[in-house]
Amino acid sequence: MTVQALGYAGFGSSELEDWRQFGTGLVGLQAVERGNSLLAFRMDDRKQRIVIDRSLPDGARFFGWEVADAAALEALAARLEAAQIQVTAEPQTLADARRVHALISFSDPAGNRLEAFYGPEIDDTPFLPGRSISGFRTGPLGLGHAVLTVENIDPMMSFYVDVLGFGLSDYILKPFRAFFFHVNARHHSLALIETGKNGMHHLMMELFSLDDVGQCYDIALTQEERVSVTLGRHTNDLMTSFYCKSPSSFMIECGWGGREINPANWQPVEMHDGPSLWGHERVWLPEKDREVAREMRMRAAASGLRAPVQVMEGNYKLMPGTCPWWDGVSEAGG
Repeated sequence: MTVQALGYAGFGSSELEDWRQFGTGLVGLQAVERGNSLLAFRMDDRKQRIVIDRSLPDGARFFGWEVADAAALEALAARLEAAQIQVTAEPQTLADARRVHALISFSDPAGNRLEAFYGPEIDDTPFLPGRSISGFRTGPLGLGHAVLTVENIDPMMSFYVDVLGFGLSDYILKPFRAFFFHVNARHHSLALIETGKNGMHHLMMELFSLDDVGQCYDIALTQEERVSVTLGRHTNDLMTSFYCKSPSSFMIECGWGGREINPANWQPVEMHDGPSLWGHERVWLPEKDREVAREMRMRAAASGLRAPVQVMEGNYKLMPGTCPWWDGVSEAGG
């Protein structure tokens, strides 16, 4: 794949102070000053991952997709132009503002501004989280994933798969149509939800520790109408997470334990068990759709649907079996 990861994201908003408090005090990002009109956030060793820009209209957004080097960027530009998509080679001033070596810009069929870049700047000072957390899972997996609402999924899927080379991970058709795409081992770096309107749904950031997510959830519960989706676990990427309302109204998903896949041999499937194994009560859904989602979760529970917890080396401790019944089930299941 030419595109390697979701490298950065930016949003237009006049609520810089609200974003600062939200990003540092709730999510745990590190705020970095970029003048009077721009607030940047760090998640790791890179100089910035998320940008809030007062000079852009509220609701404006852009996504920076990372490629390996100058040759890969040129190849991507040529591929886009061959598909009759207008490409702009952005000036060095914008590359400097994005803290990358060079970038191009273009739009997807829904009008979302996309940027492709190489050479992200690395900060010479350690990441300093806004609150006490163990850190974010980024590196070659990128900053997380972005989920967009779309009027019609079909032209968008054709663009991201056929033109940009994203891989389809899986999809669901009920209680809403949603398709998930990967560009690396992260189960998905992009997802599209068909709602009849083009917009921003959520941005996911994955933390190293489940306790980081739980403590973030506690903070969110103290703030009126902050929680948009309750704590739960997804069926496809197996992420344990909750969603909170950002100062720009779209949601931030704070998650842990996301699944890794092998893009070389991954086969996409339709998910029939709904989007979540348990939890994830979606307050933004119409009541009839919330009821469908609840019924799906109840059927999943009744059928005994379970999935292994996804952990990193050193981030878990094995316990000895203490229940003969569970030991027997585990041995029988291989």
